[in-house]
Amino acid sequence: MNRRDFIRRLISGAAPAVVTLAAYGCNRQAALVRDPAPPYFGPRRVEPVRFAAAPDPEPPSGPPPQALAAGRSEWDPPGAERPWQFIILHHSATEHGCAAEFDRLHRNNGWDELGYHFVIGNGTGSPDGLVEIGPRWPKQKHGAHCKVSGHPEYNDLGVGVCLVGNFDLALPSRDQIESTARIVQYLKDRYHVPRDRIYGHGQLKATHCPGLRFPYDDVYRRLA
Repeated sequence: MNRRDFIRRLISGAAPAVVTLAAYGCNRQAALVRDPAPPYFGPRRVEPVRFAAAPDPEPPSGPPPQALAAGRSEWDPPGAERPWQFIILHHSATEHGCAAEFDRLHRNNGWDELGYHFVIGNGTGSPDGLVEIGPRWPKQKHGAHCKVSGHPEYNDLGVGVCLVGNFDLALPSRDQIESTARIVQYLKDRYHVPRDRIYGHGQLKATHCPGLRFPYDDVYRRLA
């Protein structure tokens, strides 16, 4: 075999290997491509029922009610009632606070008043487990606690219940959990709110509220 034939055979034998290596390189590169992670919208997302915004009833006459202990029938509104359809749970994301403190904070941020309807204390600004009634509730006024683009019904017809505490870092107290279950049961029964319309804030939009450690199961198992 002369030198020219030897070189020709060597080149022809190497060509399939080059093709194989090239194909492997392309496949290897394709295997490294990853789809972007989907956005986080909480552990549960139920397609809501759309409702027309309800008008604010006329505010009742007389002095506003004071903070009430959990389980009291004085939660009944004093006048005409709004057709509430949702119950939405929040945490304050602070270690301390009370309804009056959050009311001042919300007003300083340009809101008309406290955005929640109820605040449940943790023993700092108010007694542990105490359910405080915000100024919106006796007026049966829409909430300002769950702004979701394209879904005004969560504020218009959603009762906002805020627990004092940061439940990304800690659990609510036992008294807070029991009080939350009682106020939710009261609202659920009075306004015929089904269980699948009782939400944590983070189940409706991309937020940690009411905290990554919020004990949903512990609250829900207490409901009738």
